[in-house]
Amino acid sequence: MRSAGTRFIIVGLLALCMFIPLFFAGQVIKERADYSRQTASSIGEEWGGAQILRGPELVIPVSETVLTSRREDIIDADTNEPRRDPTSGEALYRVVEEAKEVERQAIHLLPRLFDAQIETQTEIRRRGIFEVPVYRAVLTVEFDYDLDIAEAALTGDERLEFEEAALIFAISSNRALRGDAVLTEAGETLRLDPWRGERLRGLSSEVGDPRERGTYTLELGFQGADSLQIAPVGRTTEVAITSDWPHPSFNGAYLPDSSEVRDTGFDASWTIPHLARALPEVSRNTQLGTVGHESFGFRLFQPNDFYQKAYRAARYGILFIALTFLTVLLIENRTQKPTHPVQYVLIGLVQAMFVVLMVAYAEQIGFAAAYLLASCAVVALLTFYGWIGLRLSKRALVLGVMLAVLYGVLFLILRSADYALIAGATLVFAALAGTMWATRNEDWYGPETEKKRWSWARPAQPEVASKSD
Repeated sequence: MRSAGTRFIIVGLLALCMFIPLFFAGQVIKERADYSRQTASSIGEEWGGAQILRGPELVIPVSETVLTSRREDIIDADTNEPRRDPTSGEALYRVVEEAKEVERQAIHLLPRLFDAQIETQTEIRRRGIFEVPVYRAVLTVEFDYDLDIAEAALTGDERLEFEEAALIFAISSNRALRGDAVLTEAGETLRLDPWRGERLRGLSSEVGDPRERGTYTLELGFQGADSLQIAPVGRTTEVAITSDWPHPSFNGAYLPDSSEVRDTGFDASWTIPHLARALPEVSRNTQLGTVGHESFGFRLFQPNDFYQKAYRAARYGILFIALTFLTVLLIENRTQKPTHPVQYVLIGLVQAMFVVLMVAYAEQIGFAAAYLLASCAVVALLTFYGWIGLRLSKRALVLGVMLAVLYGVLFLILRSADYALIAGATLVFAALAGTMWATRNEDWYGPETEKKRWSWARPAQPEVASKSD
């Protein structure tokens, strides 16, 4: 019979070997998670995708009158040929100056006032067993411009072509536009047309001379998926978002100044001064591409991401397999028939299969119900196997209670990342303390023959008989 120390080492090596099935179980979970994300991305793109709202930006063309000179030959009226110098024979000419209109870089002006309200309604789109939340939204924004700073940005003899001014408003995808798209000013409805820049898409409107206009109002209906963000383009940006999604994840460059999250949705508001953004109010180049990095908003967070929980369970799996092996080692009857290494491997494979079983059922019935079903199946199977396969008799109940505690703690770890460390550390410490107490009288070297084999002391020297003997 091997010594207790040898058996502990063998069982420890078997526990380390369980990294292999746990690795493959983790790969199965990863593949299912990737497939789920691909499906969600496909549905989201078909619905319109993640939306980033940029603008509106007022673009005012700039021109300048430039004097140019050119050489013009003097034509003889009689011969209709250039006159020539009698001495040198060279053609005679004169210098003619012309005024030419040259187009310069346009002025791009961001709003002075930017007051936006966004209302969203979500719905669930399904493909197979996968569900993806998407939204329909209505944007209402009021804005105006400070035209004095546009004049100050000119140089030389440049002048603004106010009559050719246009508004541009960028969104992530024009195919996401649904419902009304109305731009008004003082009760007048202005025409909107599709717009395409170098890298951006959106809407444009030729508003005419902006000096004759005041505050604009834009109402825009659109749809999207995953997230919704808006750029702080105003000198003073005020944004209010109302949604019926109860699990928002606020993201982007700025968090809301105030928010209220309820079971029926949320309300959030932002107030951002121009000093908080790294963007000038007037520029000679479009800023709609740059302003996207300053955008903010929310994401449709899904709290029941059981793939992430299952992947975490696989990472904790080696700990739970080792604790199960340790429990079996401590309660087995070694004097009659100790547990064979093959039996340890079977126990480890069942526990490695737990995470795959949980994911398979979670895709159908949800995380909590699937976890309860998979954990009960594993605990019942291993307890039954301990009773009839390991011949533990009533001690199999100890194994069952320990497994129930393990999977209860694992559920706590998966449900709350805040308490994961304290729960895992306490469990390991308790297991080590229990092991030290249970093995306090253990003869690690085994029987006397084993002691001689493992002893590191020098063998005793035979006694030498005295002369008197």
